[in-house]
Amino acid sequence: MSRAFGIVNSAGNHIWVDGMNDYRPIGAFSFLGRYRVIDFPISNMTNSGIDHIHVYVRRKPRSLVEHMGTGRHYNLNSKRGKLLTLFTEFSSDNDVYNTDIAAYLNNLECIEDAPYPYVILAPSYMVYSENFSTLLQNHIDSGADITLLYHTVDTAKEEFLSCNILTLNKQKGVLSIEHNNGNAKNRNIFMDTYVMKKELFLELIAKARKLSSVYTLAQIVNFECDELDVRGVSHHGYFASITDFKSFYHANTELINAKAAASLFDKNWPIYTRTNDSCPTQYFETASVKNSVVSNGCLIEGTVENSVIGRGCIVKKGAVVKNSVILPGASIGKNITVENYVIDKNADIRHVSSLTGSPDAPGYIKRGDTI
Repeated sequence: MSRAFGIVNSAGNHIWVDGMNDYRPIGAFSFLGRYRVIDFPISNMTNSGIDHIHVYVRRKPRSLVEHMGTGRHYNLNSKRGKLLTLFTEFSSDNDVYNTDIAAYLNNLECIEDAPYPYVILAPSYMVYSENFSTLLQNHIDSGADITLLYHTVDTAKEEFLSCNILTLNKQKGVLSIEHNNGNAKNRNIFMDTYVMKKELFLELIAKARKLSSVYTLAQIVNFECDELDVRGVSHHGYFASITDFKSFYHANTELINAKAAASLFDKNWPIYTRTNDSCPTQYFETASVKNSVVSNGCLIEGTVENSVIGRGCIVKKGAVVKNSVILPGASIGKNITVENYVIDKNADIRHVSSLTGSPDAPGYIKRGDTI
């Protein structure tokens, strides 16, 4: 598909995951032991034929840049494909001026130089599968100025509280984009995914700059809803929004369920990631593994239940890991129980008898810590 280029944005200021964001952007978070969150929007784009992709990064870029590399493992066209990592600089991490519009203004020349009539924008903190080629064709056929992707949920009172919602008319026209305040359980969660002409995108950036220095793209589109033809398209299948620590934990653990995983993963729609040439996981005689996702390169001597185990992890004899997410390189010592916890990368748990959280308030051990 040569009519559109893609933008994956992680430069906004409204999403923050306590603890984990101290080390890397959300796009670089380990997901299901094998992937990174950024793999999903980029794979959606490359599977849709988009070979020109901009990825915006605001802070702690090293792990994300290392993972993406040149983009070859995303099946980008080797001759005309291009994965650009674009950086933005602000005075402080939580500055109100840290908006996606500010990021686009800092890299306006790259957007202007993209030789495509349309642009598709997707977030780096949401996990879903979507054929953007079909979405673009629907946008063109409809004659709309802007097409927005949304997912209908019945849990908006308790979840997705950092997301925006779409108010639609009977013809799926967008009346407004508003913050989800948890006032109702049934809501159309805006997936921060846009389709529009590049010229209109540039016009919106310029208009947002004139109206307010703290405007986001969602706010300027909301401002223009009365003047532009903005339409919503419903997404079907698995959808997760990683906007806080609890949502990261649940997005991982709920995909242990094969039915949930089948609604995200499709053999005809692969999710690409950087490969890791390590040995298969070794399961010792004392090992017991049930209903879990275990990555390669692990040494399992203990018990693992309803958990996600990342690459190169160690679960020693007598250890019990339940309902937990263990990130790559972590080690669980002998006779230690870990339940309802996220253990960050390369942490070493060896001096305690147990770590116990709850599904509604999972515990967290920092990256590289020894406990």
